[in-house]
Amino acid sequence: MKKIYHLASCSTNQRILKELNLDGVDLQNIKEQNVDEKTLDFLKEKVGSYEALFSKKAMKYRSMGLNEMNLSEADYKKYMLQEYTFLKRPFIINGDEVFIGNAKNVVEQAVKSFAK
Repeated sequence: MKKIYHLASCSTNQRILKELNLDGVDLQNIKEQNVDEKTLDFLKEKVGSYEALFSKKAMKYRSMGLNEMNLSEADYKKYMLQEYTFLKRPFIINGDEVFIGNAKNVVEQAVKSFAK
């Protein structure tokens, strides 16, 4: 499966999509349709924790006071399923490989994976 969960209105996500070979890739705009629990669980198994999938840069993270709480793995999962803004993005899936976020090295690895 080749799938990318992205935010269509995000210029960084748009730039990353332009760098990838999108032949046969299913794109999902998370603002229109958030990631489902099954996919979130799959990604968690790949990266090791829900916290690794959670964006602490989201404006709601501070406005909701989450930055002052000791969040559990269940909390991270709950908030990501409730609100797309808490997802690190993009989530890129290419078969068994997953790439989370927009760090330069992550994007470079995704580009190499999609070039195969």
